[in-house]
Amino acid sequence: MADGACPLCETDGGVLVFRNDSLRIIQACEAGFPAFYRVVWNRHVAEFSDLSAAERDTCMNAVVAVEQVLRSELQPAKINLAALGNLVPHLHWHVVARFEWDSHFPAPVWAAAQRAVEDEKVAAVALRCPGVNRLIAGTMAH
Repeated sequence: MADGACPLCETDGGVLVFRNDSLRIIQACEAGFPAFYRVVWNRHVAEFSDLSAAERDTCMNAVVAVEQVLRSELQPAKINLAALGNLVPHLHWHVVARFEWDSHFPAPVWAAAQRAVEDEKVAAVALRCPGVNRLIAGTMAH
């Protein structure tokens, strides 16, 4: 970061769903995308290759766990996975449930909107997220 501050070192970065010594899973606060999650490596590293082989396994197992819960509970059209880090160079994976009706589908969530937000559908997914969060936490605790 240009000023040395890292928002993912200073805060959880969203609604904390699960945390252990290695990583945390948060539900991001992204308008129009209530099922937008991040798996954030707790230690400040910029790249996936900065992790040991065992740490990479731990990280990807968490990404897969989030994806599996989102798929089983929300039946999205697609799950998007991304590890960009251009703006925040702290290793984190985006795990985003995408729906054919969402405002940006099939484009990335960071692209221009394709259609108006369907507030009722977004709200229906948001209502299910507390249960999704409990399932993710329970899956990770085992």
